[in-house]
Amino acid sequence: MSDLASKNCVPCKGGVPPLKGEPLHALSHQLPNWKVINEHHITREFKFPDFKEALDFVNRAGAVAEQQGHHPDILLKWGKAEITIWTHKIDGLTESDFIMAAKIDSLYPG
Repeated sequence: MSDLASKNCVPCKGGVPPLKGEPLHALSHQLPNWKVINEHHITREFKFPDFKEALDFVNRAGAVAEQQGHHPDILLKWGKAEITIWTHKIDGLTESDFIMAAKIDSLYPG
């Protein structure tokens, strides 16, 4: 499990700049399965053998998101779940986005 997964998300109150450049690069290297898109959001697709397992994963990810108070966009399809994360308050990425991604990674059996 990533060190990030052991941390907790911190609510963003705004007024802080989104991560860019080297600080963003350093965090993204800790989660190589996630793609950083335009230094704005991170996304990952998770694959499953059927709809039920994808749904179970999405429900577990949703429970962690609710517990952390950090809610990703989740797209559920047959045998797939795509998760996209960013901090809406600053319209960009914070460390909490990577913490949430690491927590979601820890739920994935694959």
